Amino acid sequence: MRTVGVEEEFLLVDPGTGAPRAVGGAVIAAWDDDVDRDGAGLTGELHREQLETGTRPCRTLDELGAQLRSTRAAATAAAGELGAAVAPLGTSPLPVEPTLSRSSRYARMARRFGITVDDQLTCGCHVHVAVASAEEGVAALDRIRPWLAPLVALSANSPFWQGADSGHASFRSQVWSRWPSAGAYGPFGSAAGYRAFVDGVLATDTVLDEGMLYLDARLSRDHPTLEVRVADVCRDPDDAVLVAALVRGLVETAVREWRAGVEPDGVRTEVLRLAAWRAGRSGVGGDLVLPGPWRPAPAAEVLGALVAHVADALDETGDRTVVDALLAAVLARGTGADRQRAVWERTGSLAAVATDALLP
Repeated sequence: MRTVGVEEEFLLVDPGTGAPRAVGGAVIAAWDDDVDRDGAGLTGELHREQLETGTRPCRTLDELGAQLRSTRAAATAAAGELGAAVAPLGTSPLPVEPTLSRSSRYARMARRFGITVDDQLTCGCHVHVAVASAEEGVAALDRIRPWLAPLVALSANSPFWQGADSGHASFRSQVWSRWPSAGAYGPFGSAAGYRAFVDGVLATDTVLDEGMLYLDARLSRDHPTLEVRVADVCRDPDDAVLVAALVRGLVETAVREWRAGVEPDGVRTEVLRLAAWRAGRSGVGGDLVLPGPWRPAPAAEVLGALVAHVADALDETGDRTVVDALLAAVLARGTGADRQRAVWERTGSLAAVATDALLP
């Protein structure tokens, strides 16, 4: 069974007003003590109004769910010592001018990328799945491409941007796409092909380093994992478990196809970008683009096709029943974006939208 781990980015906000607070460094200092956190971690992010937690590698979904709840609770406790709260929101509903974290690397990014850096107060959910080698990881990267856009829809949790409804369920995905190295990618063919791509990107001297390879999925620089980076941070930890289970299923299914000699779908990267845009616009409330025929279909149909695609892998890990139940729950209640809009419609207050999402 492949291990799976999750990194979650959160907003730090005032618990009364929901306004972002630039206390990330102090929260990390409050976290950095002698408490045994069982492999979990917390780090700073590009802006001081956010932080990132990470689980340890997990084998079961129960273990992962417990880790997610534990890291969220620990981050909340650390923020509480500073009078701040933690909010799983992909973007701030309230207008904000982010504060760059203290880092020479971040300062270089700000000088090079200007307003793009200013706009990146966004919070995602990154899923790491273990791979045995770079060759296996690249084989999986090539074969999971068609199914990444539905994960954007499933996790959508960022409808508001600078005090206004963006018209998107996941506007974070739109903001993130402003990085020159972000988004959908073409097949690499082999580990050597992937390395040649990375070296070619670096040779343009556009991004600072390999850490700025912001593709929808990539090989991790620091761990023997494939990292999928498309999801918004999820309001409900169960939704993060669902995304992680599907990503692990996609990687395992892709590796099996590679070993069986099944070639990757040759869909053009431009079509994948269209599918990702539509997923970010619609969430689970409208049509998505169905891989294969590459035509519009209801979100429930596309997500059902995703589950069917990875069904054998889910069955072998014992995850199928859990995935079916968690997916049914999302389709019934909607995503975090749907909840945010419902609060806005009920209250007319973006502060209420933000504070409604606070972790307990």
